[in-house]
Amino acid sequence: MKLEQIYTGCLAHAAYYLESNGEAAIFDPLREIEPYLNRAAKSNAKIKYVFETHFHADFVSGHLDLAKKTGAKIVFGPTAKPGYDAIIAEDNQVFKVGDYSVKVIHTPGHTMESTTYLLIDENGKEHGIISGDTLFIGDVGRPDLAQHVIAELTQEKLAGHLYDSLRNKIMPLSDDLIVYPNHGAGSACGKNMSKETTDTLGHQKLVNYALNPKLTKEQFIKEILTGLTTPPGYFPQNVLMNIKGYESFDDVMKRGTQALSPRAFDAAANETEALVLDTREAQKFSEGFVPNSINIGIDGNFAPWVGALIPDIKQQILLVTDPGREEEVVTRMARVGYDYCIGYLDGGFDAWKNAGKEVDTIKRVSAEQLADIMKANPNAPVFDVRKQSEYLSEHVEGVENAPLDVINESMQSIPKNETVYIHCAAGYRSMIFASILRARGYDNLVDVVGGFKAIKDSAKFKVSDYVCPTTLL
Repeated sequence: MKLEQIYTGCLAHAAYYLESNGEAAIFDPLREIEPYLNRAAKSNAKIKYVFETHFHADFVSGHLDLAKKTGAKIVFGPTAKPGYDAIIAEDNQVFKVGDYSVKVIHTPGHTMESTTYLLIDENGKEHGIISGDTLFIGDVGRPDLAQHVIAELTQEKLAGHLYDSLRNKIMPLSDDLIVYPNHGAGSACGKNMSKETTDTLGHQKLVNYALNPKLTKEQFIKEILTGLTTPPGYFPQNVLMNIKGYESFDDVMKRGTQALSPRAFDAAANETEALVLDTREAQKFSEGFVPNSINIGIDGNFAPWVGALIPDIKQQILLVTDPGREEEVVTRMARVGYDYCIGYLDGGFDAWKNAGKEVDTIKRVSAEQLADIMKANPNAPVFDVRKQSEYLSEHVEGVENAPLDVINESMQSIPKNETVYIHCAAGYRSMIFASILRARGYDNLVDVVGGFKAIKDSAKFKVSDYVCPTTLL
């Protein structure tokens, strides 16, 4: 069967390209559709359908632009109510793509419209399932997201539906089917996903905790709901965009990639309520940045942190990027619904600096310097901005936890009138933390280069491998 997985690591997202006899279908496409158009053109195939497994929360799908540019029909599973033209399939309905068949299997649980697509080859042999967020490798889709859009859909109700879908619709299928999920490790749509992006259904029946046949429905619900973290704030907003529709990606790109001179950039920053987002790496940012800008590096876990820390997806944004990466930044923001970039600093930060504009900096110290500071002053305020679970696993004695993912609460413990040292795992999150607090009037934050990794590697620290805290030699 001619099926290709198109994987995007920064979102841990998998789309699929299916082709037979000159016809093609795309499953769960990302916002930018050029890769799918180019793939079909390469084989001189016509995209006939865009299949959606559900209304996605962690990204804005490209189904509307694909349908507009190719004439393809959008297909959702039963109960979906999109605000645009689409085929709402019936359970067990079959669609033809060339000589292949795509069978609809309604599998509510992650969301009520969640659907799995069974792929059948030209000989009638069942090949695999495109499972969306119903079944991952090593996990299943979390059932607590839809309640943020429809209040009466409690996570307990959805978990019960998911139990029934897995037991009655998925587990009876053949063991040799290949499972093609929508996400892999790193996605916030599950809690225990494998780094593998495909597997056989038979193997998943053996190793996936959620497919344990001994679990009662009550036990399953408890197991599925245990350990869920708070979903990123942009998830409900992305769901609504996928349901109601959205602006063309081409228009978003055109608006976001307007080059602004330092003078025009400064004027836009002063005349609008735009947030200035600097996407350079932490060291470059620390050495000089536009005052009041925040730093979220494009080469880290960019889109999820944008979504977690900028609560309004309609927030106007001005960009400072490494020259040549402007389109990449606008694209990656649009994937998660941030469509209101209004331009970028032409020539990057160097142009701003060369124009004689005001520049701010953030001081950094090495892990060795931090050790000396803490030895000389055991009461020096040092904060670890990693997630609480990371902090509880290992941390430096005397260092408090102030997680970036709940920065509005964390900042309450940060003193404003003292020099404060902060670190994360490797230096990415701590610079985000420092930049946000600097924009809020905290002028005495010092970042630790290399974060906890550098601390562990330093000969001046002794790090335990269990919950017991680290101690200085």
